[in-house]
Amino acid sequence: MPSFVLDKEAFVRRVKRLYTEWKAPSIGHDDALSNLDCIMSVVGADEDVIYSKSMALQLWLLGYELTDTISVFATDAIYFLTSKKKIEFLKQTQNISEEGVPEIKLLVRDRTDKDKGNYEKLIKAIQNSKKGKRLGVFTKDAYPGEFSEAWKKSLMDSKFEHVDISTIIAYLMCPKDESEISNIRKASLVSMDIFNKYLKDEIMDIIDSDKKVKHTKLSDGCELAITEKKYTSGLDAQLLDMAYPPIIQSGGNYSLKFSAASDKNILHFGVIVCSLGARYKSYCSNISRTFLVNPTEAMQENYTFLVSVQEEILKLLVPNTKLCEVYEKTLAYVKKEKPVMVDNLTKSFGFAMGLEFRENSIVIGPKCQALIKKNMVFNLHVGISNLTNADATDKEGKTYALFIGDTVLVGEQSPASVMTPSKKKIKNVGIFIKDDSDEEEEDVDDKKATQEDKSTEILGRSKRNAVMDSKLRNEINTEEKRKEHQRELAQQLNERAKERLAKQGDTKEAEKVRKNTVSYKSMSQMPREPEVKELKLYVDKKYETVIMPVFGIQVPFHISTIKNISQSVEGEYTYLRINFFHPGATMGRNEGGLYPQPEATFVKEVTYRSSNVKEHGEVAAPSANLNNAFRLIKEVQKRFKTREAEEREKEDLVKQDTLIQSQNKGNPKLKDLYIRPNIVTKRMTGSLEAHTNGFRYISVRGDKVDILYNNIKSAFFQPCDGEMIILLHFHLKYAIMFGKKKHLDVQFYTEVGEITTDLGKHQHMHDRDDLAAEQSERELRHKLKTAFKSFCEKVEAMTKSVVEFDTPFRELGFPGAPFRSTVTLQPTSGSLVNLTEWPPFVITLDDVELVHFERVQFHLRNFDMIFVFKEYNKKVAMVNAIPMNMLDHVKEWLNSCDIRYSEGVQSLNWQKIMKTITDDPEGFFEQGGWTFLDPESGSEDENETAESEEDEAYNPTDAESDEESDEDSEYSEASEDESDESDDDLGSDEESGKDWSDLEREAAEEDRNHDYATDDKPRNGKFEPKKHGKSSKHSRREREEQRSSSSHSKKHKSNSSSSSSHLKSSSSKHGSSSSPSKSSKDKYHNRDKHHSSSSSGHKSSSKDKDRKRSRDDSRDNGHKSKKSRH
Repeated sequence: MPSFVLDKEAFVRRVKRLYTEWKAPSIGHDDALSNLDCIMSVVGADEDVIYSKSMALQLWLLGYELTDTISVFATDAIYFLTSKKKIEFLKQTQNISEEGVPEIKLLVRDRTDKDKGNYEKLIKAIQNSKKGKRLGVFTKDAYPGEFSEAWKKSLMDSKFEHVDISTIIAYLMCPKDESEISNIRKASLVSMDIFNKYLKDEIMDIIDSDKKVKHTKLSDGCELAITEKKYTSGLDAQLLDMAYPPIIQSGGNYSLKFSAASDKNILHFGVIVCSLGARYKSYCSNISRTFLVNPTEAMQENYTFLVSVQEEILKLLVPNTKLCEVYEKTLAYVKKEKPVMVDNLTKSFGFAMGLEFRENSIVIGPKCQALIKKNMVFNLHVGISNLTNADATDKEGKTYALFIGDTVLVGEQSPASVMTPSKKKIKNVGIFIKDDSDEEEEDVDDKKATQEDKSTEILGRSKRNAVMDSKLRNEINTEEKRKEHQRELAQQLNERAKERLAKQGDTKEAEKVRKNTVSYKSMSQMPREPEVKELKLYVDKKYETVIMPVFGIQVPFHISTIKNISQSVEGEYTYLRINFFHPGATMGRNEGGLYPQPEATFVKEVTYRSSNVKEHGEVAAPSANLNNAFRLIKEVQKRFKTREAEEREKEDLVKQDTLIQSQNKGNPKLKDLYIRPNIVTKRMTGSLEAHTNGFRYISVRGDKVDILYNNIKSAFFQPCDGEMIILLHFHLKYAIMFGKKKHLDVQFYTEVGEITTDLGKHQHMHDRDDLAAEQSERELRHKLKTAFKSFCEKVEAMTKSVVEFDTPFRELGFPGAPFRSTVTLQPTSGSLVNLTEWPPFVITLDDVELVHFERVQFHLRNFDMIFVFKEYNKKVAMVNAIPMNMLDHVKEWLNSCDIRYSEGVQSLNWQKIMKTITDDPEGFFEQGGWTFLDPESGSEDENETAESEEDEAYNPTDAESDEESDEDSEYSEASEDESDESDDDLGSDEESGKDWSDLEREAAEEDRNHDYATDDKPRNGKFEPKKHGKSSKHSRREREEQRSSSSHSKKHKSNSSSSSSHLKSSSSKHGSSSSPSKSSKDKYHNRDKHHSSSSSGHKSSSKDKDRKRSRDDSRDNGHKSKKSRH
């Protein structure tokens, strides 16, 4: 015990409170202390007793539970009788000398006479205190054991009058000090973590997996969870315990009391009532929630009403209000809003809580006269039982109950603050499951219609085929449903867009007029410098004006009129050329037509010349004036442009409200955060604190950035799972200014672990340092995640969900390139974001009109995604390079968000499209609106016909073909190899009639004919000798390879209608990414056409010529490519 330290300050403060109330009672509803002569409590050694007033009083005063200890509070002294070890701890109380605190006397137990001598001393002290007759005790506390029983007997023999002081002592301990509130807050945090991270996830998993789990098993799991670090927010597990066994109820059997126990029934997927509470340093907390699985509208309405009742009670918990009045006002509210629910309400709405879980004498009920005091903590709970669900399909779901409860702290003003701010709106506790039975019903008719055919087919079909057919059918059904939903969205899209544009009317932006800058308003402001009088160039820094001599007159030109200047030295002269802005000159973006009088006469340029030769008696050469003017004009121009840029940044800023700082020490706060974008070039840390109407970030240098709650469009919290940073991101409605720039996105983050790794460091998988580093990083991640999550929850509670933090769904993410690099885009409940890389990418789904996919072709690896916004003047957002295998995933996500999407094979000019729409919106929607993006607008047959006509129309000459094959020999060879492989797979039954010997003979014959026919044939405009016969450098084996390749081309020549299509595919593979699919499509198309039109003599003769040309080209290309390998 000596290692335990007594909190002397708390001990003195609480003893003073006890003795002050005893001597001068201030509690009006109970005067039990006023007539007492002495107070006594005894704590025995019984592990079954969890809560007792004697133990609570001991913990309140000393901070520790001392078993087998008697405490006597007399008027002049406090006596403790206990064992020797505990006396060592209590000796810390003897050194206290405070006014109002009596003397502390310690008695060590004497086992020789079974403490008879000590009992006599205590009884004598009681008798000497005041009148020595009325003894205040806790009558309900009864500890078994030899020590307690012997003391009871001694008290009975002394014949004191016992007075129960349970109620008055409980009320005395009810208002909590800072340390007690801190302990309850920590206990509440653990309760929330077990509920959110364990129990909620377990229930969701059970429902998703359709498992059968008993209520008792879930309850036991919660008790085990409190021993695990990830659920205890880094608190000491030895100081934690469950306040009561967790209660899980479902399936029609509900008891909305904390004395209820979880039964052994299986969890029913209907209404699930859960209650649990943790204790930290013996201080209790509680949280109660109800999960609703597929609730009806009536159930949702009842639940929403219950939440509103709890919020009403929170408003009524104000200091100096009687608890019975709170109950009566709540009842009146229920009678007014929903009178049918009065009989179903719980009999009380909560009770005081602290060292004891339930304080029976301080209850929010009809008979409690106790006054509410500041810093009282209540277990506020409200429930409705015995409700009937008429739509239930099973017996268990017919009867249900609703129950919500929280740990709340009474403050100075209304409402009381919730210490367990776990979300409890219907969207957070409602679990909506789509039943497969609905989908099955839709397919019943189709199944019946094909039942007879299937029965005969299945007999001769393998099980694998049956499974595959079932899988494909499900996929087709899903795709059809998605298309049907998209058709509905397409209809709604145009109608809503029309209505929106009609309401907006003509809201054209006013054209910006260039500010007419005047150098001097009157002649009196002109400088009287000698340079001006001497007709030299003079730069007036004050008025940002250059005074130039023109025809002997000083003419001022404002710096904004000067476009640029240049200086050059030619021989003995220096030239200074000044160019001015004028209509027709190249301007910056959006600066055209900004002249108030464009038809006036403008000076285009002025050039000055001055000598470099210094005459006798001159201090400097005449050109010094031009040099000085050149330097000063540049300087003033730079300053003017910087100021103009700053003004442009500020001109469309919306003025923000002033931040109202909260002086409360308990404001949610995060330290050691970096800000993006940086306030200055160097990265600095700072702290982010939530105030009354906004956040304030203060860097270590003292820079301040204020973000008001009403300016936050979206707030995001991205944990460090799979990332090297953990962050909070705010996407704003209106830009704010800091670091001399305006920003719509502000991010606060901190790094987790090392972002860079030293590869030169020797590493070993069992290195102790590395293992320790990994462990410390894991702990840091958990600590940061807990701190950030706690901050978010506190902010949401403080702002009453005005600011709600969205967390990205990492598992739904997909890669894409919104800017230069490829990143992971992650959906949230209302946005699509990438927050890790900078600049961030944030798309709010509510602002999106439709999404269009570009370059969607089966042979391409990637496609692009275009976001068109409801505000048509806004530039479309584009995400490039999304992998093609993610197309269905993205479509499914967009469909689930009720966003219309379309797809096409081309990239569109969206700038022109949006300009066309904004110029004439009515005409656009009269012509069908967004239906022009629909891929089903043209038929596939027409497209195929057009493609085939295009192919037939293109017939290059021999010279062109040879030229292409010479230039792209590598690609031609690769194309031929690929076409040979593909043609082997596509060979028809007719082609399999000839054997290899016939084909070789025919090939040799064709080669001989070709060699004689092409002797000294011009290639690329030059004559080349023959490359065969005895003088050839190639061996006989190579010629045989050529013949076999020629026979290959002959064998498969029917697959191509002309040599041009073959050459086209080989060359265009290098040039265009879209032609391979087209050529492969033409192969199938032309092959069929060849078989179907073989009777036509004219066509066949032309095809024979084409075939011959194809064979010649393939032979030449093959010959050439083989030569290049040597």
